[in-house]
Amino acid sequence: MAYQIRGKLLPENQRRTLEELTDDLDLRAGDVRAKRSAFWTMLTLSAVIASAGVLGESTATVIGAMIIAPLATPIMGIALAIAKRESNHAGRYVLSGSLLVVGIGVVFAQVLPVGYVLLDNPQISGRVSPGVLDMVAALATGLAGAVALARRDVAAVLPGVAIAISLVPPLAVVGICLGVGDWGLAFGATLLFLSNILALVLAGALVFAVLGYADEATISRGQSRRRAYLVLTSLMVAVLIPLLANTFVNYVFASYTRTAKEVAQEWIADTSGAEVTDVSAEGLVLVISVKAPGDLPPIDDLRTALDGRVLDVFGVRLESTVGTKTEVRPAGG
Repeated sequence: MAYQIRGKLLPENQRRTLEELTDDLDLRAGDVRAKRSAFWTMLTLSAVIASAGVLGESTATVIGAMIIAPLATPIMGIALAIAKRESNHAGRYVLSGSLLVVGIGVVFAQVLPVGYVLLDNPQISGRVSPGVLDMVAALATGLAGAVALARRDVAAVLPGVAIAISLVPPLAVVGICLGVGDWGLAFGATLLFLSNILALVLAGALVFAVLGYADEATISRGQSRRRAYLVLTSLMVAVLIPLLANTFVNYVFASYTRTAKEVAQEWIADTSGAEVTDVSAEGLVLVISVKAPGDLPPIDDLRTALDGRVLDVFGVRLESTVGTKTEVRPAGG
């Protein structure tokens, strides 16, 4: 069965040798000095670009940082080491590289003005609340990346894999959040990064083993591959639990946010010119923003309408803007 899968995923005429794969993914193989110099140079530049792109709210800049980031190399190196049942110390590069990116993010955070709201930045808010779908995407990306590394004819997809997996930007967000003292948001971005790493390693190790590189490896130090997979699976479960919890919480908040908006729209339905401009969540408080040209209906009516439709555990705050519209000059006049 495994042989049939191997033949479909990796035709023999497109198969890269184990030596080639090791040379690409092991920073201790080949021209070590040049590899390490390139790794640290490109990682530093990627971290600077990612931090600037995040704070500048530039999606294109952040994507550029993803493309040149070399952090996936030692991560997939861990996967290959597991398949070969040997140690290549790739984890050290992942850890030290991650700390470098976080440190650069902390430095960039120092230029933020006092009172800067992190969650108003979509590049930050989109990376501090990961869910199960992020894990699924990371697993699929890891599978694609491992197959692309093993085949000669699909190497061109690797830039797409680099864009699909989010490594350096979440670390930059961790640093920025730590730089302004927001530990909660920093934890969320860290969770996204860790889930992506574990998904890449697990998917990569599985693919490399199925493709026969584990059997081909001639050096074995007596380490149990089963034990390594068990450790990875345990870590994956440990990360998956908060991801599931966060997904559930996000679903609950989204559901009650929609309900609160519907109730508020019903509440102001008879008020000419009034509109609900936004409903958001701040902790366990639903914030309803309303704009109206005059007085609003009694607040007690809104409170009564919310009873039974929004759980009591959620607080509700109304933020209203009252004003008038005046025609200064009619169009064409």
